[in-house]
Amino acid sequence: MNANTIGNIFTLTTFGESHGAAIGGVIDGCPSRLKIDFGLIESELKRRATAQTQTDSQRKETDKVEFLSGILDGVTLGTPIAFMVRNTDCKSSDYDELKDVYRPSHADFTYQQKYGIRDRRGGGRASARCTLPIVVAGAIAKQMLMTEQISVKAEIASMGDVEQARKDGDSVGGVIHCCIKNVPAGLGEPMFHKFQADLAAAMFCLPAVKGFEYGDGFAMATMKGSECNDAFVCENGKIHAATNHSGGIQGGITNGEDICFNVAFKPIPSIALPQQTVNEAGEDCTLLIKGRHDVCAVPRAVVLVEALAAMVTVDHWMLLKRNSH
Repeated sequence: MNANTIGNIFTLTTFGESHGAAIGGVIDGCPSRLKIDFGLIESELKRRATAQTQTDSQRKETDKVEFLSGILDGVTLGTPIAFMVRNTDCKSSDYDELKDVYRPSHADFTYQQKYGIRDRRGGGRASARCTLPIVVAGAIAKQMLMTEQISVKAEIASMGDVEQARKDGDSVGGVIHCCIKNVPAGLGEPMFHKFQADLAAAMFCLPAVKGFEYGDGFAMATMKGSECNDAFVCENGKIHAATNHSGGIQGGITNGEDICFNVAFKPIPSIALPQQTVNEAGEDCTLLIKGRHDVCAVPRAVVLVEALAAMVTVDHWMLLKRNSH
């Protein structure tokens, strides 16, 4: 398996499976002499943590990060930052009956077809547990952006009725809205590394993501040019857009306005209802999934959307700085 790295200058390479010994990552491209706020990293991890509400998976993870390199006395060295989080509270036996069965809308079938083997324990590499390293890298990226007064904030825009879904043994999806503020004009490339293209690609790396739009998004397909064009004005000697239908990006390059986007998440496929499927022999069977699963991915995914947005912004900011020299 390859393609486990995201980013161009500020990069994150992740490793591990849901029920393996540990998961973790290596961050490269982080500049030296950045004072790390470990409290921020811990608080960000708590936002992603399980077992916080009745609709979350009840798997209890301590999620204590062990930094192995790249930091001395709380300050970055400019060398790769390696870290890991040991997996605890694993109940791999919950997945024994899934050894030869393909769960509907999971990655069981596709992993088996691609690799000829799959880790059934908690979904293995396909588990949302494997997004944890993104939170760590995102927390460091946020701290880099703070030095430039750039902020990233996401929130739940809409979500299905999680309480009713829990009672019914079902699951629901939703939409997360995110804004990156105080981004300078000039980030992004005009063709194959457009800012919104890299942003969308990052969001689609998250499990359960099914849609992405920025600015007025799909609504612009029903608008007229006179309704959605962003006129430029000059106020106090500074040129800026009077409106922001474009979501802060034009021609693949940031224009200095807020970068606003939405990310749509499907319902989690692990539900407590009987489902029809087949086994590896192609035989029909009825599956009733056991174990501990979220009812909705959206609440715990808010911090992940922020983290990836911060990482993409840092990556393009560093690229702009490199090209300006």
